Amino acid sequence: MLVDDREDNLLSMELVLEKEGYSFSKATSGKDALKILLKEQDFSLILLDVKMPIMDGYETAAIIYEREKLRNIPIIFITGQDYEDSSVFKGYQYGAVDYIRKPVNPQILRSKVAVFSELFKKNQLLKLQEERLRSINEELLHLNQDLEERVKQRTLELEKANAELKELNISKDKFLSVISHDLRNPLTALLVSSEKLYAGAENHTPKNITTLSTIIHSTSKKILQQLNELVDWAKKQQDKTNFKPESIHLFNRMNESLELLNDNAFQKQINLQNLVPKNIYVSADSQMLRSILQNVVTNAIKYTSHGGCVKVTAQPLQSMIEVCVEDSGVGMSPETRDKLFATSFSSSISGTDNEKGSGLGLLLVKDFVAQHGGSIHIESSIGVGTTVKFTIPGNEIEETR
Repeated sequence: MLVDDREDNLLSMELVLEKEGYSFSKATSGKDALKILLKEQDFSLILLDVKMPIMDGYETAAIIYEREKLRNIPIIFITGQDYEDSSVFKGYQYGAVDYIRKPVNPQILRSKVAVFSELFKKNQLLKLQEERLRSINEELLHLNQDLEERVKQRTLELEKANAELKELNISKDKFLSVISHDLRNPLTALLVSSEKLYAGAENHTPKNITTLSTIIHSTSKKILQQLNELVDWAKKQQDKTNFKPESIHLFNRMNESLELLNDNAFQKQINLQNLVPKNIYVSADSQMLRSILQNVVTNAIKYTSHGGCVKVTAQPLQSMIEVCVEDSGVGMSPETRDKLFATSFSSSISGTDNEKGSGLGLLLVKDFVAQHGGSIHIESSIGVGTTVKFTIPGNEIEETR
């Protein structure tokens, strides 16, 4: 920008500099210069005459540098005055970077303008490089954030996969436990009946043979049916949404479970009593409920002495049904009872400290009861017996049948 109150001075400076390929904005007063600067701010240099009417070069420079966006434009003062120390100091005080004395020496003018023009180009290049660097940094930041998000997502996927594997492993243990407890007893009854038939076939009457054959046939059908149900149930366990409780008549379901365990009880002359009221219905998963009942009753038979008794009762408890399986067995110490739910597959539901089963049944029962929103606890005294109490949701619609 060229600023001088005389047109001839502006023209002479323009003629000196035009061959260098510069573009110019000209102003004949400080006020005009400020108007131009308010609209256009991308100047490499301001050549500013000091002595002008109304607003001299010092005042103009002071106003220019009051604006943040104009402070980086260098100003060279053009003066016809002598270079007195006070004038030089005043010019630098107002922001001047240099002085050029009138009459202007063309070579000096071109040289000084060239220096500031080159400096402007380098500054522009530096700004461009800074912008590029900032852009690269932002890209790197986004890439890093994207990478972190991918790593986080992958970690969550791996954690989910690991949790699923753990659940599958638990489901496998549950399935093995269900097979162990639900099929072992009817298979034992089947084996005992077949051994009796095989061992003394020539001594059996037709009636005995028919009775044993009937037991073998009916038990085999029940085992096959139960095995098919177990396989179907195990498949559904992989999808928790398949947990769909249904209305079950508790007395009938208890009878079915006790029927499968009758032969085991018969061998020890244990009396099995189903004292469940016939008007009670529960809302439960059919397979889970059968496993709960058979596990608890099997343990009661196992630890009840010859000629003892195992009885099952039930009663409403708010919105739940409390089922009690009471035996007259050996019982257990308080220490053993307290450890039952604190250990993992290491203790069975009943028995003294020296009589321990696989322990699979206990955690299985506890898990199945918990899935129904119920609870389980044990009362026991050594030499008196054990009572297992657990709750299962009642069916309000059919409870009064």
